[in-house]
Amino acid sequence: MGEYFSEFNQRHFMPKHATKIVATLGPASSEPALLEEMIRAGVNVVRLNFSHGKAQDHVDRAVLVREAAQRAGKVVAIMADLQGPKIRVGKFADGKVMLVTGAQFVLDASRTELGDLQGVGLDYKELPRDVKAGDLLLLNDGLIVLTVDAVKGEQVHTTVKMGGELSNNKGINKQGGGLTAPALTAKDMEDIKTAMSFQADYVAVSFPKNATDMEMARQLCNVAAAPFKHKPGLIAKIERFEAIPHLEEILRASDGIMVARGDLAVEVGNAAVPALQKRMIKMAREMDKVAITATQMMESMITNPVPTRAEVSDVANAVLDGTDAVMLSAETAVGKYPLETVQQMVQICFAAEEAEETRLDNDFTGKTFSFIDQTIAMGALFTAHHLGAKAIVALTESGSTPLWMSRHHIRIPIYALTTQLSTQRRMALYRNVRAMLMDTSADRDTALAQAEAHLKDRDIVHSGDVYAITCGEPMGSPGGTNMLKICRVV
Repeated sequence: MGEYFSEFNQRHFMPKHATKIVATLGPASSEPALLEEMIRAGVNVVRLNFSHGKAQDHVDRAVLVREAAQRAGKVVAIMADLQGPKIRVGKFADGKVMLVTGAQFVLDASRTELGDLQGVGLDYKELPRDVKAGDLLLLNDGLIVLTVDAVKGEQVHTTVKMGGELSNNKGINKQGGGLTAPALTAKDMEDIKTAMSFQADYVAVSFPKNATDMEMARQLCNVAAAPFKHKPGLIAKIERFEAIPHLEEILRASDGIMVARGDLAVEVGNAAVPALQKRMIKMAREMDKVAITATQMMESMITNPVPTRAEVSDVANAVLDGTDAVMLSAETAVGKYPLETVQQMVQICFAAEEAEETRLDNDFTGKTFSFIDQTIAMGALFTAHHLGAKAIVALTESGSTPLWMSRHHIRIPIYALTTQLSTQRRMALYRNVRAMLMDTSADRDTALAQAEAHLKDRDIVHSGDVYAITCGEPMGSPGGTNMLKICRVV
C-alpha cells in the first residue's frame, strides 16, 4: 500500500480534491506549524470538540486555526461540535474494572462513592426511568453489553451479557433507542455563546431526535451570534435511533447532517449503518443540504503510518455515495500521524472522484425548478458540462447558487467569488466548490471583468479557455442570481 501511495504522489502531486476534509483539532495537531501544514495538505474544516476543554481553550484554538489558515493562504471553516447530554457511567475507584460475562452489575443513579466490580454511579441520572427488564444496554461503543434484569428505585440491576474492560465515564446506549436525554444541555447553551464569540462557521448538534431540537439550537445560535451579525450553519449529528424516522424534518431544520456512525451503529446495529449512510447522503443532496461522513474512517492511522485497505475502501465509498466531506476524529486529535492521515485521505478522495461518472442529463430529466436563481445554477452546470468548460464561476453573496451547483457531480470545478468572509468560510464545506474572497463593482460588466482577471491572476483560466459565470442584478443582492454568461478568455 505504501508503494501505491508513493506512486500516486508522483503522478498527482497535491491533488485538488472535490470532497472536503474535516479534521479534529487536539493535542496531536495544535502545534501552529503542523496545523498550517495540515491545512496546506488539504484540510478544509477544523472541528473543535467541545466535549474537552474550557471556554477559553476553544477561543484560543479558534485563533490558532484562523492564523494558520491565513499563513497557508487557504479558506478554512471552523465547526464547533457540542458535547450533548452526558449519557455515561461514573468513575471507578481504580479507574476501571474488568466485567466478566454472566456477572451481576448495578448502575446506580444515587451512588456517590466510586465504582467497583459490583456497580458504578451514573452521570446520566434518568437511566432508571428510561429502561425496563429485558432491555439491552451497550457501554463503551457497544464493546460491553448488559441485560437489564430489574429496576429498583434508582438502581438498574443487570447481568453482563458481553464482558470487557469498563473505565471511567464510558458512554451508555440503549439498543433500539429510547433514552430521554435532551439534545441541548445547559453546558451546550453556554458553549454556543463561546462558539459565537469567535463566529464559528458551523455548529454540530449532538443527539438530536427531531426538528424541534434543531430549531431550538438555531434560535440559541442566532441570539448569541446577533451582536456579531453572524449566522452559523447548523449540522445535525445523526446518532440516535429515534432520529431515523425523522430524517427529513431534521434536514429541513438544519443546513446539513453528520452521519455519526459510532453511536448510531451501537443503537441500530453495525449491519444497518452502510445502507443508512447511503440513504442519508442521498437525502441530503436531494434537499440541497450538506453531508459529512464521520467516525473511524482512518482509525488505524492513530498508531500506523498507512491506512488499511478496508479504510481506503470506506473513505472511497463515502466519496462515491456523494458525501460533501469525510471527517477525521482521533486520527488528527491524538494520533501519531495527523499530517500523513490528511495526505492519505486527500489521495483516496481524489482517486475515487476520478472514477465517478457524470450523470447530469439523468439528474435533470423530469425535474422542474421553481426559482430563477436555482434554474440559472442548473443551466450553468448543464451548459458547462456540454461545452467542456474549464470552470464554472458564481458571483455570490449568500452562497446558495454554488450550493445548488455542488449537489450534482461534475468534474468541472466551481469557483465561488464572494465579498462576504462568512460566506467564503461557510462554502469551505461544499463539495467541489472553491470559495474565494473578492471585492466586486456594483456595475455588472465591471464585476464580470474583475472576476475573469481574478481567475487569470491565479492561473485558473488562460487564453482560449471557456467558462460559465453566473451573477445577479442588481449586484450585491443575496438570492438574486438571474444571469448566466458563457465567456471565452481572450
